[in-house]
Amino acid sequence: MEFTGSIKGINTNYLTKKFEIVLEINEEKRLAGGYGELKEAGLLDISIKKHRKKRSLNANAYFHVLVSKLADCLCISKVRCKNMMVGRYGQPFILENGAEAVIRTNIPASQMLENETVHCMPCGSRTEDGKEYIYYKVFRGSGTYDTKEMSILVNGVVSECQEQGIETMPPAELERMLKMWQASGSGRA
Repeated sequence: MEFTGSIKGINTNYLTKKFEIVLEINEEKRLAGGYGELKEAGLLDISIKKHRKKRSLNANAYFHVLVSKLADCLCISKVRCKNMMVGRYGQPFILENGAEAVIRTNIPASQMLENETVHCMPCGSRTEDGKEYIYYKVFRGSGTYDTKEMSILVNGVVSECQEQGIETMPPAELERMLKMWQASGSGRA
């Protein structure tokens, strides 16, 4: 079961020498329904992290509609177009040390941009021992984006579509949809 809420206190149990955390849960009806099952379960897997609003499925659907139209207009594959848009307006994959992920490979850009499993954009190349290696910056998939990140991605793709003369949502409707994403705390691709 997943909930939203906040930490209300932390204590040390001097008998067990372990911390006890007091949580305030927002979804009290769901908790009440499943409390007995959780209590009887014994050992639990617990994860506590900062809450982030996620974008709605409408954002993801609209993003894919725009990518499809743009790909058709540019006469390129939808996969290539999606990778290009994620590379221009998406969020980099960040390593544990805070650095942006970069990979080195002998895969040519023409082939890497057609890859559906990893989003990469070329950022350099080097010849070593007579072989050419290409460096690619790695981007997170849009399914991991929060509302702000998805808004940046969609706005970027809208701009690209407008430059090509592709019809997009009227600005007022797009603004309304962006506000719905901000108000919505649910949805994930």
